[in-house]
Amino acid sequence: MLRQDIKQRKEWQKKAAEFGFKFHTMHGETYWDESAFYQFSLNQIENDLEQPTEEIHQMCLEVVNQVVHDEEWLTKFKLPPNQWEFIRDSWLNGDPSLYSRLDFAYDGKNPAKLYENNADTPTSIYETGFWQWLWLQDNVDGGKLNRGADQFNSLQEKLVNRFFDLQVLTPNRTLHFACCKDTEEDRGTVQYLEDCANAAGVNCKFVYVEDIGVDKNGNFTDLDNQVITWMFKLYPWEFMMAEEYGQFLGTNNIRWIEPPWKAVLSNKALMPALWKMFPDHPNLLPSFFEDELNKAANFSSLVKKPLFSREGANISIINGGKEKTESDGPYGDEGFIYQATHFLPKFSDNYTLIGSWLVDDTAAGISIREDKSPVTQDMSRFLPHIILG
Repeated sequence: MLRQDIKQRKEWQKKAAEFGFKFHTMHGETYWDESAFYQFSLNQIENDLEQPTEEIHQMCLEVVNQVVHDEEWLTKFKLPPNQWEFIRDSWLNGDPSLYSRLDFAYDGKNPAKLYENNADTPTSIYETGFWQWLWLQDNVDGGKLNRGADQFNSLQEKLVNRFFDLQVLTPNRTLHFACCKDTEEDRGTVQYLEDCANAAGVNCKFVYVEDIGVDKNGNFTDLDNQVITWMFKLYPWEFMMAEEYGQFLGTNNIRWIEPPWKAVLSNKALMPALWKMFPDHPNLLPSFFEDELNKAANFSSLVKKPLFSREGANISIINGGKEKTESDGPYGDEGFIYQATHFLPKFSDNYTLIGSWLVDDTAAGISIREDKSPVTQDMSRFLPHIILG
C-alpha cells in the first residue's frame, strides 16, 4: 500500500461541472483530491479487504438477528421501544437492503480493523462508484498510469443490478428518493443513486424530506399528494423514529431503502455486540458498553463514541483516565461505547481511512479518505486508488 503523487488532470473542475460533481470543493476547502493516489496489490485487496468485508458483514447480520429477538439488546442499542416491532418485523420479513460501507483502519501490512458500519445512510458513493473510475480511465488513457492499472470498483454496475432486483421484488411502485434541503453532497448522492435506478428501469421521483406530508389515512405523501409506497431516504432511522411522524412508521404500506432493521447496524452499539459474539476476531477492535468498562481495565487508551454519531462527531480519546475531545457535534445524550484505541495509519503525514462498500451481501469497491486529524470527518479529503501488482 503506497501513497503516490500525481499531476492533476487539466481542467478537471470543468469536467466535474459537466458531470454534476458540484461538491468537489466545499466551504472553500478541497474535498476531492487528485494530487495523489493510493496503490494496492491485488493480494491486499482480495485477502485483506474484500474477504474480511464480506465475512464481517455476515457477522453483523448475526448481530441483527440476536438484537431484534432480545429486549435487553434492544435496550442497549437505545432503540425506542415503540419502534421495536417495526424493526423486528422488517428483519423477519426479509426486507431487502441496497448498500452499506464498512470503515477500516488498514496499513497494507496488518489485518484491517473495523471502526464502524455505515449501513443506513452512507455517502461518498458517487465519488467511489463513478468519479474515481473516470479519474483512472483518464490517467491511463493519458499515459500517466500504467495500462495494467486497475481499481477495486464494481460499485456502479452492482448498484444498477441491485436496483433491477429490487424492482422485481417491489413491482408496480414508484421509488421516491429523499434527502434534506440545503445539503449539496446529500443531493448529489441521491441524484447518483436515482441515475442508477433509472438505468435499471425503475420509475423514480424525488422529494425533499421536509416536503413529505401525511394524509388522513396516515400515508406519507409528496408535494403532488402522491402516496409514497417505496422510498430511498438519505435520512437516519434514529432521526425518523424521533420525529413527530414517527408514529406512522410501520402503519402504512411502504417499502424502505434502507430497511428499518438497518437501525441496528448503523448504531455504534454494534461494535461491542460484535466483540461479545466474535471475541478476538482479527478484524475487530475490543469494544465495550458503558456498563462494562471494568472489562477494559487492561487498555491504557480508549476511544469514546456516541451510539448515534455520524461523520466523526463527538469523538473523545481517554488516556490514563483523562479525556480529550477530538471532535465536537450534537450527539452523546443517547450514551457511548468505548473502543480500544487503534489510530489510523499515516501516509505522508495524513491519517488514512478505507471505506469498503457492499451492495447487498457482496463487496463492491473501496473509497479512501484522508485528514491531518486522526478523526475522519465530513470534510476529510477523498483520494482515488489503483491496483497494480
